[in-house]
Amino acid sequence: MRIKSVLTVLIVSILIPLHAGATDANPGTDVNPEGEEIPFSVLERTTPSVDGNSWSLSIEMDQGAYDNGTVFEISTQVCTNDGVCDPPVLRDANVDERVYSISLTPPSDHTYVNWRVKATYEDDSTTNFPQGDWYKTWSSCYYQQDTGWGGVDYNDGACASDSDKTIPGFTAIVAVVGVTFAAAFTRRE
Repeated sequence: MRIKSVLTVLIVSILIPLHAGATDANPGTDVNPEGEEIPFSVLERTTPSVDGNSWSLSIEMDQGAYDNGTVFEISTQVCTNDGVCDPPVLRDANVDERVYSISLTPPSDHTYVNWRVKATYEDDSTTNFPQGDWYKTWSSCYYQQDTGWGGVDYNDGACASDSDKTIPGFTAIVAVVGVTFAAAFTRRE
C-alpha cells in the first residue's frame, strides 16, 4: 500500500506542473522569445498568421553568437482547428550573415504556427529556443476547445479574411439550392 501511495504522489506531482504549464498560454496571445539568454532577436514576423497567405519570420543572430561560429536551424509546426498538429518541419532558411529568414503558407482552418530555433555551437553542442516548447503565432481566426472561436477575422460564427468576407461554404449551399430548384422546375414542365 505504501508503494502505491508514493507512486500516486510522484505521478500527481509530475502531472500537475505539466498541466499548469499547458494552460498558462492564453489563446490568441502569441508566444515570443523573452530573456537575456536568447542569442537572437526577431526582426520581422507576420502576426497574425492568415489561412492561405504567406507567413514569414526573420531573426537576427547576436554578434557574440555569430563571432563564436554558432549556426541556427528553424523548425515550424502548423496546428489546425480540429486539434491536429502536423509533424515539425525543418525549414530551409535564407541566410544573410546574421539574418535567418523563412516563410510558409498555412493551410485553411489553421489555429497557429509554432516555431523554434536550434542553435548549434562551435563545439557541436546544441540548444533549442525555447527549450521543450514552441514560440507561437496565432491565426487570424482560430478555434480552441476550452475557449471557442477567436481572432481578428472571426465574426458572427464565421472566419473571414480581408480578401474573403463570405461565410465558408456559403457558395456551395447557394449552388446546391440553385440546382435543386432547377431540377424541380425542369420536372414540372
